[in-house]
Order: sequence, then C-alpha cells, then structure tokens
Amino acid sequence: MDALTVKGARRVVIKIGSALLVDRQSGALRADWLRGLAADVASLKAAGTDVILVSSGAIALGRGVLSLGQGELSLEEAQAAAAVGQIRLARAYEEALTPHGLTSAQILLTLDDSADRRRYLNTRATFGALLARGAVPIVNENDTIATDEIRYGDNDRLAANVAVMSGADVCVLLSDIDGLYTAPPGTDGAVHLALVEEITAEIEAMAGDAGSGLSKGGMKTKIMAARTATAAGCAMVITQGAVDQPLKALEAGAKATWFTATLTPQQARKAWIGAMKPKGALRLDAGAVVAMGRGKSLLPAGVAQVDGNFGRGDPVRLEGPDGAALGLGLSRYTSDEARAIAGHQSSEIEPILGYPGRAALVHRDDMAL
Repeated sequence: MDALTVKGARRVVIKIGSALLVDRQSGALRADWLRGLAADVASLKAAGTDVILVSSGAIALGRGVLSLGQGELSLEEAQAAAAVGQIRLARAYEEALTPHGLTSAQILLTLDDSADRRRYLNTRATFGALLARGAVPIVNENDTIATDEIRYGDNDRLAANVAVMSGADVCVLLSDIDGLYTAPPGTDGAVHLALVEEITAEIEAMAGDAGSGLSKGGMKTKIMAARTATAAGCAMVITQGAVDQPLKALEAGAKATWFTATLTPQQARKAWIGAMKPKGALRLDAGAVVAMGRGKSLLPAGVAQVDGNFGRGDPVRLEGPDGAALGLGLSRYTSDEARAIAGHQSSEIEPILGYPGRAALVHRDDMAL
C-alpha cells in the first residue's frame, strides 16, 4: 500500500454518518450521493481491495417513517426507529451496489461482540468468509437492542473496532468536516492538520465534543477511534464526505487528516496474541509443526495432547513434540472438545461432537509463533 492513500490497500473500512446519508430536513435518503459512494466502492473492489462499510442512518430513516419529528427521541422511540429504518438502510445499499455487480451483506453488532472473545472470533470469521467471496459487508450498531450505544455512542468507535476485527489497513471516516484543526474551524488561528503521527494529550485537547444535526459523534470520538485503529496497525483518515464520490475526491487530493500506524495489522495482532497468558496447552506432532512453519492452520489431526481447561477463543500454548514452546494461539474449541477431536481428521469433527465445527483448531491468523 502507498503511504497516506487508500489506493493499494488490502482492506478498507469506510464509515458513513447519518448526516451524509439522510437529508436533515426531509429525512429522506440521499440516493444520488449513495450511488456516488457505490461507484467508489466498485472502483476499489475492481482494484482488488476488500471493502467494509460501517453505516449509520437506520434511526434517521426510521424516525421519518414513524413521524417522530426532529426532536430528541426517547430510548423506546430510538429503538423503534432503528427497527424500521434498518430494513430501508439495507435495501438502499443493495440497490446502490447491485448495478456494479456487487453483493451486499448485513452485519449488526454490539460492543459485546468485540468484548467477548468467542463472539469476536466468530464475527471475525464471518467477515473473512464474506470478503473471501467478494461480498461487501454493511455494518451497523444493533440499535434496536444496544441501549448504551444509542444513548452515548456512535459509529466512529464501531468503525475502528470493525477495522481491528477484520484486519483492515485503512479506516476512512467520511465526515461533515475535512479533518482535525488546532481550534474550531473558522475561528482565528485554526490550522488544519494534514498528518498526525502520534495521538498526544495536545492532539486530544484539540478535539471538541459537539455533534451536528443527525450525527451523534464529534471530533473527540474520531480521535478515540484513531487511537484504537492505529494501535492495531490500521491507518485512519478523516475527510469531507458530503462531496460526490468522496473516496475519489480523497485520492485526488481532497483535504483530510491522516493518522499513521507504525505496525501492520498482522504485526499488531501477533503482538496482541503473543502478550496473552495461556489457559492451556496443545502438544503437536512433528507434521503439524512443519505445516505451521509453512503458514498453515493447526488442524485437530496434528494435536497429540491437550492440557488445561479453556474455552473457545482462549489463548493456548502451542508446543512441539518435546514440549518446547512454539508460540500462542486462540483456540476455536473448548478444552473438552479439543480432547475429543485431537488426532482426528476435520471430516470426523461432526460425527465425534454431534454438531458441525470449524476445520481448524487454531487458525493461522490467530497464531503468534
């Protein structure tokens, strides 16, 4: 990937705020703008880049259908608006992407899906399966049930979490402002920052709290998102999203603020796994050691012994036939399940456990060797 550009990225997460997608006065979808964004997505996909869209807009679309007006909504009203609007939001993306030959998929998340390791790994696997088949996941907070996110959160944080979860190298926040300024834009002495290499206390102090219009987020949430993304090896950029084809404009040199990462997503993830405390151990046979050295996942057939008690998603120590430490990995099975399938072919997992399972006991993306 080229520096400070979306061009050449392996995987990109693009966050779209409500104020860009929904007309503030009428509450109607900005269909022409969405078609322009779809053209941007198609261009990235044609260049071989995976694209994930994190989109607000369900509550904004639903409130108009339910005639809830422009005032502050109660929790119950916001949840009802989300339930109605989410259907329309998904349909809008499908109608915009289909003419480009792109398949859209809907994923609704809550913070629990990031906090719980088992659900985190399941969600990560789902992203991987969709992207491997060329689909464009459309992600939104599950506002119908996520009360905390409706009251306080916004999709800047969700976009950063999705970028980390999916291993993206770039996270793009399409905003109603063209980046970070040293003071509120338009005030005396306000200077636009094109590049932020480190998020210091001074940078955080420049961020305000106020959202605008239909949007919940302000610059402060974007700085928090940048901290999350860059720590996981993902560069982040804030740019003006209201223009036609905002990604094309960004590549053409539109004003923006880039936050750089010092590690790649893969390096950051390996470091994160490597720092964990193992809850058990898997003793491998010689063939499995050779296969992992070639970048392969650990299959049940290569496991000779299972020690300790651990759950799905827990870190386990990977050991050679002589007990020497090879690294750490996140198990896709509980210790009891692992003991039952150890030494068996992946095709035997369902007959042994009585339900289908994943082929790998530890996936190669979940290892730090």
